[in-house]
Amino acid sequence: MRFLLVLSICYTFIFGLETSDRLFECTEIFKQRKSELLVELERIDEQKQALQSLKTATEALLKEKETKLNQQEEEVNNRLDEIKKREENIKTMLDRNEKALAELKSIKLGKVSQTFAKMKPAAAANILSDMQKSEAVKILQSLKPQILGKILSKMEAKKASELTQLLAE
Repeated sequence: MRFLLVLSICYTFIFGLETSDRLFECTEIFKQRKSELLVELERIDEQKQALQSLKTATEALLKEKETKLNQQEEEVNNRLDEIKKREENIKTMLDRNEKALAELKSIKLGKVSQTFAKMKPAAAANILSDMQKSEAVKILQSLKPQILGKILSKMEAKKASELTQLLAE
């Protein structure tokens, strides 16, 4: 029994040393892993700082570009306003010119009509027969019905008929 007791003590001692060695090895592994993790943590911190610097630089660049874009947009809007004003001025001038042109044509047609009204019907009929139909109709429309009748009666029947149809439209 003593022998058994001695044997069990020896056995416990041997296995106790093995466990102690294992604990020592685990502690060493944990220390080594801890130092690796600290190095990795430093690397992550450096990357975090670099990322923060990049973010700040990007935000500054974005603000600068936004400011520049706003300035360009303002310039474009100013130019657009200026173009609109010029366009309105041109439209106003065009309207005035069209009115003046219409007035001049009216005056011109009035004088031509007066000339045809003073002419002998046969001479007026000959001249109107040789003119373009649209121009002849404009002149005939401006004449009094009595003079118009006299001129149409002196024209060829076919030409007088054509002009009368155009006058009726």
